[in-house]
Amino acid sequence: MVATSQPLAAEAALDTLRRGGSAADAAVVAGAMLSVTEPVSTGPGGDAFALVYEAATGKVHALNGSGRSAAATSREELRRLMYSRMPTYTAHTVTVPGAVAAWADLLDRFGRMSLADALAPAIRAAEEGFPVTDWIAYGWSRQRDKLLRAPGWGSGDIYNGPEQASGRELLLDGRAPRAGELMRIPTLGGTLREIAAGGPDAFYRGEFASKMAAHVQRYGGWIAEEDLAAHASEWTEPIAVPYGDVTLFECPPNGQGLAASIAAGVADGFDFADADEADRQHLLVEAMRIGFADAFRHVADPAHADLPVDGLLDPAYLAERREGIDPERAARAVPAGPRMGDDTVYVSVVDGDGNAVSFIQSLYMGTGTGLVVPGTGVSLQNRGAGFSFDESHPNAVGPGKRPYHTIIPALTTRAGHLHACFGVMGGDMQPQGHLQVLGNLLDRKMTPQAALDAPRWRITWDRAPDPAAPLHIEDGFARSTMEMFAARGHRPRVVTGAARIGMGGGQVIERDPESGILTGGSDPRKDGAALGY
Repeated sequence: MVATSQPLAAEAALDTLRRGGSAADAAVVAGAMLSVTEPVSTGPGGDAFALVYEAATGKVHALNGSGRSAAATSREELRRLMYSRMPTYTAHTVTVPGAVAAWADLLDRFGRMSLADALAPAIRAAEEGFPVTDWIAYGWSRQRDKLLRAPGWGSGDIYNGPEQASGRELLLDGRAPRAGELMRIPTLGGTLREIAAGGPDAFYRGEFASKMAAHVQRYGGWIAEEDLAAHASEWTEPIAVPYGDVTLFECPPNGQGLAASIAAGVADGFDFADADEADRQHLLVEAMRIGFADAFRHVADPAHADLPVDGLLDPAYLAERREGIDPERAARAVPAGPRMGDDTVYVSVVDGDGNAVSFIQSLYMGTGTGLVVPGTGVSLQNRGAGFSFDESHPNAVGPGKRPYHTIIPALTTRAGHLHACFGVMGGDMQPQGHLQVLGNLLDRKMTPQAALDAPRWRITWDRAPDPAAPLHIEDGFARSTMEMFAARGHRPRVVTGAARIGMGGGQVIERDPESGILTGGSDPRKDGAALGY
């Protein structure tokens, strides 16, 4: 079974499984396809993370496919350019893209097919065309001026650089494609062909690396060919906490999976078996606030900071944090952190041998920086915007560092066997989505589709702690729950219509422990599908 946010990507991954491919093969096929069919959210110019459940051993492996900042990165230079915080969309926020190396590493360790074969469906879609789906068309329509660096385009950054003709490579006659239109991206297809022929070296060395470095530097950024050549993914040990009778696995920092883990660990101490639903939602929100408070204080590149992950996940510490929750009132003094982007793609895959891959990749904020390497169709991510401008913070901007990362896959096991492979896209919504979807599956005994259909809440902020920030509430909660949010001081703001896309888009595959039957769900806030055979 596969579940992802675009039907052609789901179909290509399912076809891979039918032909005997592994979960890793199907995940890479889908990831590459999404780079073409959903280029607003992802592509070779972004990063990727994965959790892999290995059925033969019952072990879960974590792959960190995020890139580092350039060796020349300088906070002092940003200050000279009159920045007082990290810019959002300038070339200074371009970090080395890690997705292509992650594709290759995932296939090398857990795949059965070559990178060239895995990229073939995406190449065909880029060159021959694909119909644009509804939500993707909506997201694309908001990126036209950024892609072109059009006159008057306002990002809030001090320096945006000149207009960019190469942005037209991701547009149709200078505009975003509409829903139902056929879209081709031949330059991106050409780049994928080069990667298929030459492997990751075709991306991180040689002509592409030269073009990318030149384009970033033209817009004032720091990435050099040497930064690309030095890139490598990293296999790590996942972090894990219990929730009910399952174990929740997340990737360790530099990702915000720590926020989800802390929140789940805090919430696990409450008895939700017979809890009133309004009370349950209140306690989950408060647990999530604690998760964010600690994550924003500590998450950074572990190669450059001593991170107290074990201490933050210690049952005694989680119990202490749990005791500080007021069951009748929303906290007003929990520190918050920086705004996160909303554009990401997620793939959940389980193969016929029981192996599972929870895979996520992203450009960060809608086409990332919007900078497109000329002649390649590759948008470049703006992950550097996730650094802190505070030089005393462990996530302070600097050279050769991986920034605080929003994209996080999730996976759960029960008694060592796969329980669910899932994820929720959407910047800071991701750990919040993990907690809510997991709670729906376990506390409320929902099916995967019902767990995704259910309304959600979203804690919000704007780069600084703000006790007055609203709690966004999706329309659809019971009236008693909506009244509770207001009565207990959560400052609810109801979200309806197209704004629901900001509440995240998830995918779930759940395994029945007795029959082994897989049940999938795909979020109605996206265009995707859950397909199996």
